[in-house]
Amino acid sequence: MPQMTGCVPLFQVFDMPTSIHFYRDMLGFEIYQHAPEVETAEGRFFHWCWLRNGPVELMLNTAYDSNERPPEPDAARWAGHGDVSLSLGCANADAVHAELTAKGMTLDPPRTSPHGPRELYLRDPDGYDLCFRS
Repeated sequence: MPQMTGCVPLFQVFDMPTSIHFYRDMLGFEIYQHAPEVETAEGRFFHWCWLRNGPVELMLNTAYDSNERPPEPDAARWAGHGDVSLSLGCANADAVHAELTAKGMTLDPPRTSPHGPRELYLRDPDGYDLCFRS
């Protein structure tokens, strides 16, 4: 069996600039790598990127090729995103809540789970579930 050294989830996103704003500007991820930028009917962006925040890594890829994205997300296609959850370790879920609400996010406060950790739940722009645990 090969020794594994990491795991990087890949999320399909509807609108890359919206997702970049969320992950970079709101959650503090940095763009580690990205595909070349393209100019499309939907705007200027890249179709794929690799994000990092400390040891946490995530890749994003547009769900549609250039000039093929519909005006609105297809609800049936995105419905399954709610079944996908990332559990993100953090030093203090309450501090994460305070920082994100200061940036304008409307979030329920963290709660203490039955098994002990404080948990802050939110959804990204594409409906993926994120849980900050401390």
